[in-house]
Amino acid sequence: MKITMTHGSGGQATSELIASVFANAFQNDVLNRMEDSAVVPGSGTIAVTTDSFVVTPLQFPGGDIGRLCVCGTVNDLLMRGAVPQYLTCGFILQEGLDTELLQELVASMAATARESGVAIVAGDTKVVEGNGGLFVNTAGVGFVPAGVDISGENCRPGDVVLVSGTLGDHHAAILSSRLGIENTIQSDCAPLGGMVKALMEGGIHLHTLRDVTRGGLATVLKELASSSGVSIRLEEEKLPVTPQVGDLCGLLGLDPLYMGNEGKLVAILPAEEADKALELVRSAPYGKHAAIIGTVNADHPGSLTMLTPIGGLRRLEVLQDEGLPRIC
Repeated sequence: MKITMTHGSGGQATSELIASVFANAFQNDVLNRMEDSAVVPGSGTIAVTTDSFVVTPLQFPGGDIGRLCVCGTVNDLLMRGAVPQYLTCGFILQEGLDTELLQELVASMAATARESGVAIVAGDTKVVEGNGGLFVNTAGVGFVPAGVDISGENCRPGDVVLVSGTLGDHHAAILSSRLGIENTIQSDCAPLGGMVKALMEGGIHLHTLRDVTRGGLATVLKELASSSGVSIRLEEEKLPVTPQVGDLCGLLGLDPLYMGNEGKLVAILPAEEADKALELVRSAPYGKHAAIIGTVNADHPGSLTMLTPIGGLRRLEVLQDEGLPRIC
């Protein structure tokens, strides 16, 4: 089998590649859970994650690869209830990269680290042949407070599904930039620490958190339904999508449910806490467009469906084939 761009889409091909190559070679009890970050024992309980960023263009409306790599790593730690503390970064610089551009990207990375409350404590740089590009690998460490157990396996019947904002913004910003489409769409690239802190300090019993990145909301929720052995039902009319992203989707035949974000999370929590959780998220940075969009149920384990405006049910699966490569 040859690697194709489809293997980077975050959908079915990505899952098959991870299962057949990486999970098969590296398998252990922690890695096998396939969470956004690994919770492992140490001096206390720590969460560890790693990620690589290959987005093109390096700068895009609303962000750049420097901001993106910090947000992506920090948010993965937050999705397990960890308090992010430390990052490492490895830069692979292609020959011909402008040093002024590199300085701008590094400054953006540093500013985002300060906003996120983390320290970049180690790094590495390599230079390779190429055409002026840049790739960044990051690793992150955070500390999980005692008693916190937030996992993709913890969705329970009777829970509700909360999404922290509008869908597809980052995906749409990157695509518009590549295609030269002029619009006002901005990437939602953002660290979600303030939002998660508000939920946890507000006493919300969070069962599951997941950031909505490659593969989009539908892929994320389908995976959660499968790992928790539950079904999830969405209501299409409650999905938050900006008019600009909606228009772009209509023009290009895209579906916001399968478009990636870089500053949104989905939370699964008890229904009786839904109103309070929604208020907390809307009051936190980057959460003003949050919405309750669905419910968790016991029937048909592993299924994800959506109630349409005309009363029909649409079955949703993970992303198939290629979405959009290099959105992160």
